[in-house]
Parts: sequence; C-alpha cells; structure tokens
Amino acid sequence: MPEPAALGEFERIARFFRPLTAGTPGALDLSDDAALLAPRPGHVLVVTVDALVEGVHFRPEDPPDLVARKMLRVNLSDLAAMGADALGYVMTTALPRRCGEDWLAGFAAGLAADQAEFGVGLLGGDSVATPGPITLSLTAFGEVPAGQAIRRNGARPGDGLFVTGTIGDGALGLLALAGRLDFLDPAHRAFLADRYQLPRPRSGVGPALRGLARAMLDVSDGLLGDLAHIAETSCVAAEVDRDRVPLSPAGRAAVTRDPALWDVVLGGGDDYELLFAATAGGVPEAIAGVPVTPIGRIVAGQGIRVLDGEGRSLTVAGTGYRHF
Repeated sequence: MPEPAALGEFERIARFFRPLTAGTPGALDLSDDAALLAPRPGHVLVVTVDALVEGVHFRPEDPPDLVARKMLRVNLSDLAAMGADALGYVMTTALPRRCGEDWLAGFAAGLAADQAEFGVGLLGGDSVATPGPITLSLTAFGEVPAGQAIRRNGARPGDGLFVTGTIGDGALGLLALAGRLDFLDPAHRAFLADRYQLPRPRSGVGPALRGLARAMLDVSDGLLGDLAHIAETSCVAAEVDRDRVPLSPAGRAAVTRDPALWDVVLGGGDDYELLFAATAGGVPEAIAGVPVTPIGRIVAGQGIRVLDGEGRSLTVAGTGYRHF
C-alpha cells in the first residue's frame, strides 16, 4: 500500500493552525494575508518578537509541544516586562521535512494549551520549509494604558532592586539536561529541567506593577547581564546582594554542593522572571501569587557590583548570554 501523500502548505495550515485562531476574530480565519488588531481606547500597542533555533534555544530531542509553549511564553514574558496585557500573536515556522504530521500535531497542541492558560490566540503567520535546523519566530502583541508602559530607563539612585520567583533554575536546568548535575537527586534535576524547557511568564505580575516599578525587564539572558541593561539605559549603577538572590530548593542544593555554580545562577539565562527597580519599602512580598524578593539597590555611578553577606565585592565569571 502506498504511503499517504504529505500534507501541503495550505492543508497544514488548515488542519493544525486555523483552529488556533478560534478566539481571535482579527485573524479573519486565516483567509487573508494580514490580520486586524486594535487596542482599546486609551491604550497603546506593545510589540515584541523572539526567534528560537534548534540547537541554540532548544534541543533537537525536545518534545514539540514544549518547544511551542516555550516559544509563546518567552514572548509573553517580554510583554509582562513592560506591564502589558497580551492580545495575540503571529508566528513563522521554518521546518525541515522530518517534522511531519505527528510533530505538527504536538506543536499545535502545545500552543492550544498555552492559549487557554494565558488568554491569547493566533492571529496569523507564515509556514515555510528549510533544509536547516528548525527555526521559529513569534511576534506577540499586547496593550498598555497610554503613558504607563514600564521601560528599562526609569531607575533612580535610592530605588530597591527586586525579582520575582527564583533565579538560576533555567541555566541550571540546561546543565541538568546535559548530564552535568548528576550529583543532584532526580527530583531536583527534573525540576530544573522543567524550568528550562517550560518558562513561567509572569503575565499577572507585570500589569500589576504599573505605577509601582520605575524600570523593568525579564531575566532572559542572565540576572547580571539584564540588570546591566537597566543600569546603562537609566544612567545609574546597581549593587546585588548575592545571598539575597532567591533560589529554589534545587538551585540551593546545586550551589551548596558546588559553589562555582553561583556563576551560572547569576550569569546564566532562561529564568524569565521579572527584574525591576522600585521605591524601597513600597513593594509587597508577593504579587498575583508570585513571591517578590529585594536583592539590592540602585546607586549613582556606572556598572554592577555583586556583594557578599559582609558587603565585600565578589568576582563573577560571565555576566549574561550573548549570541555574538
């Protein structure tokens, strides 16, 4: 019996992607070349885009549903970092022939699960073939009241520095998946791997920080590297109290066993927690059910200093991921 013919481009779109537009009328049922999108009166659009490349941002063996969910979540994290509410997204998939119908079904199922969780929908996109690695790009749209977007450039000396959740789990998770943390118990390794493969965008926290955070971004390329962006654009310096950086039980177990892993915690990426500057003393201990921890302060000057428990400067190898 001959094998069934592979689905063509438009058949793929109809089967796997058109159902994802059901909650977004601006997608026009994917029947036109573009979508229609407008923010509510008194709001402005917030637009962000990220690309994921197989072998760089995810492993070839990663399940397609997790790849899809990570692609969407890292963009939702960018919206949250500006205090925006998500509206929808468009995406481009460049897939090699080995990504057949089963892969596409898993990929679409992952998107559907997160669309339901985060209240967003597909607006459109493009689907192409490639002889190279899987390459994905997603552009997300959000809205924020005019004049209330939280940028990186508003930090002032005297502000406190705060982070949501825990730091270092993403970078440690990549090491766990590579077999480099085998000294941890299996439950800790599984927790860290999950944090790398499936980020938790703080979509409820970002909008709640409008009017409170002076400057904010998400920790995607490493705590210190991303903090340097706030310091540079705000023309200030920052001090981080290393011992106050919040760690998960798995992260704590890792640095206790191997203190050199503090460099990974502070310089690694893929946490997608929110890092922000705000008036010291004015930030609650939890927002939208997510713990918030003070980790340092904004000061006059330039650069980033990491301090130990006695206020002495520490040397950290590596201050953030860079593609080039």
